[in-house]
Amino acid sequence: MDDIFNIDGLMHSAMSVDGLHDFGTWPFQEALSNLSWSLANEAELNDVGRQVMQQRLIEILATRLRVNEWLKRYPEISDEVLLPPVFIAGLPRTGTTMLHRTIAADSRFNAPLWYEVRFPCPQLDWDFSNERDWRIATAKAEVDAMLSANPDLLSIHPLDALGADEDIMLLEQSFFSYNPQAFANLPAYDLWLSGQDHTPGYEYFRLLLKFLQWQKKKAGGTAERWVLKAPHHLHFMDVVLKIFPDAMVVQSHRDPIDTIPSLASLIAGVWTIYSDKVDMTEVGRQWSSKFASGMKKTMEVRETNGDDSFLDLWFTDTVKEPLEAVKRVYDFIGLSLTENAKKEIENWQELNKRELRPSHNYTLSQFGLTEEELATQFQDYRETFILNKTH
Repeated sequence: MDDIFNIDGLMHSAMSVDGLHDFGTWPFQEALSNLSWSLANEAELNDVGRQVMQQRLIEILATRLRVNEWLKRYPEISDEVLLPPVFIAGLPRTGTTMLHRTIAADSRFNAPLWYEVRFPCPQLDWDFSNERDWRIATAKAEVDAMLSANPDLLSIHPLDALGADEDIMLLEQSFFSYNPQAFANLPAYDLWLSGQDHTPGYEYFRLLLKFLQWQKKKAGGTAERWVLKAPHHLHFMDVVLKIFPDAMVVQSHRDPIDTIPSLASLIAGVWTIYSDKVDMTEVGRQWSSKFASGMKKTMEVRETNGDDSFLDLWFTDTVKEPLEAVKRVYDFIGLSLTENAKKEIENWQELNKRELRPSHNYTLSQFGLTEEELATQFQDYRETFILNKTH
C-alpha cells in the first residue's frame, strides 16, 4: 500500500491537528481500511489526486476527533431533537439541486450548506459567529481550486461554498458513502461497501445533523424543518426510513436515458482532476449499474411500505412551473407557502437561472452507453414512472 494511505499514519496525522486522541465509539476503521487500500492500489491517482485524497481522509479523521470533543464539552448535542426532515431523492440530473436550493431559500427550513457538509465541525474555540469560522474561507478556496482544475464543472453542477448542497458528504464522514467513488475509480471499496449494512453510517449522519442543528440554533436560527437532498439515498431508502421514521421523501423523476449520461459526464469531469488515466466506458458502466440498483431498492421499499411517505415530482414540471412544484411539496408536508416564502424563493430563482451558467455538452457514446442498454437496466422504473406518465 502507498505509505500516504497507511491507516496508522493517517490517524496520527489527524491527531496532530488539534492534539486530540479520542476518536469515540462510532465504528470506522474497517471502512477506512477498505477505502485506503483502493485509493492506494486501484485509483491510479496523479500527484494532485494523491495529495488531495490523503488530506481529505486526514480532515475526516480530524473532524471525528473534534466532533467527539464537542460532544464531551456539550453533551446536550446528542439530546438535540432533530427537526422533521424532508428528503429530496431521485436520479442525479433530475432537478433535485434546483428544488433543494429553492426550498432552502425559505428561512423556515434548515439546509446543510456546502461548507457545513464538507466541514461539519467548527474549531474548538468557535464563538458561534461566521466571522471566526475558518470553514467558510477554506470551503471557498476548495471550490475555486476545483473549478480552476476543471472549469466545465460549473456547467454541470452549480458549486457554491455557501449554498445548500448534498448531504452525502456528511455520510462520507463515516466512510459509508459512495462519495469517494465520485472522485476516483475504487472497484474493491465499492464492492465491499455495497455489501454492508449502512445503518452505522446513517446513525452517524443523524448525529452530525443534530450537531449542525445545534450550531444553527446557537447562531440564531429558528427553522421548523430540515430539507435534505442526495440521490445517494435511493440506494438505502429502507435505512433512511428506519433511522428517520418521520421522514417525508420527495422523489424526482426523469428518463434515465437522459440523466445517466449527464451523470457520467459529471463523474468523469471529477475523475480527470485526480487521475490521468480515466476510462470513460468504465465511468458509464459503473454509474449506470449503481443507480439502476439504487432505483430498484427504492421501488422495493415503496412497494413494501406504501407510498404515504413519498411525493412524486417530474423534472419537466419542476423546470416549467417551479413555484407550482414547490407548492406541491409544501402541501405534501403540511406547510403553508407564505407570501414571504414565495418572495424568498422567487429571489433565489432570479439569481440562479440555468442560462446564467455555461451549457453542458455530452453524448451517450462517450461513456459506452446506448439507449437500449439503459432502457433494459431501468425497465421497471421507466415503465412505472416514465413511459406511462404524461409529464
